[in-house]
Amino acid sequence: MLRMSYYDTAVKLAESRNIQDFVDIDIFQEAKKVIEALQNMEVGPALAWCAENKSRLKKSKSKFEFQLRLQEFIELVRAENNLRAITYAQKYLAPWGTTHMKEFQRVFVTVAYKSTTECATYKVLFEPKQWDYLVDQFKQEFCKLYGMTLEPLLNIYLQAGLSALKTPYCYDDDCTKEDPLSQEGFRKLAMPLPYSKQRHSKLVCYITKELMDTENPPQVLPNGYVYSTKALEEMARKNDGKITCPRTGLVCNFTDLVKAYIS
Repeated sequence: MLRMSYYDTAVKLAESRNIQDFVDIDIFQEAKKVIEALQNMEVGPALAWCAENKSRLKKSKSKFEFQLRLQEFIELVRAENNLRAITYAQKYLAPWGTTHMKEFQRVFVTVAYKSTTECATYKVLFEPKQWDYLVDQFKQEFCKLYGMTLEPLLNIYLQAGLSALKTPYCYDDDCTKEDPLSQEGFRKLAMPLPYSKQRHSKLVCYITKELMDTENPPQVLPNGYVYSTKALEEMARKNDGKITCPRTGLVCNFTDLVKAYIS
């Protein structure tokens, strides 16, 4: 909820469950101020945040501050304050020239083209969506700074679980009701996710931990438990043809077993 900017709801949830000490509400409230300012086309709070975290951002080779400065320069050009824009570029953008010269040059040329240009290369720099890019960039820098994943962990766990369960058979009409993906809600959530890499189940013997296949087929005991032929033959050889289920203690003859076939 905090990641998706539902701050008030997140605070109420934390209070109702008494988990305030386990969540990062204060940190996200700090981010909220920056995001709201960027959405209102203001770079001041974002620049202040960069100044507070300057050493850590520098260590991660962040160029977020440079992007903020570029946008502030663009706004001066949009307002036709060209002289002020040039002065601003000399003071705040020129120091970045050694590492971001191409981006600096491209933005600086807008002084000649102005905000009304139809040239696609420069017109895009004046579009409102540039502020959306800054919001997204800030969220990435914010998560990186505090060691958070870009995607919420809840989403990651849910996607991993659904992907592990997802096979082509889940979408068949005769899909078993025990399969979670037989439910329409889970099917919709799993739709964009990849199928599980292992499409076919593997049967592993409880006794020997070996794979049960056509060379070592599974045998079914009268109580319904299944073990490999190799394990049960070894057991019968040592116990005069008797088989003891290691999980239930049932004793039966080897001749009572029923071979199961793997399709």
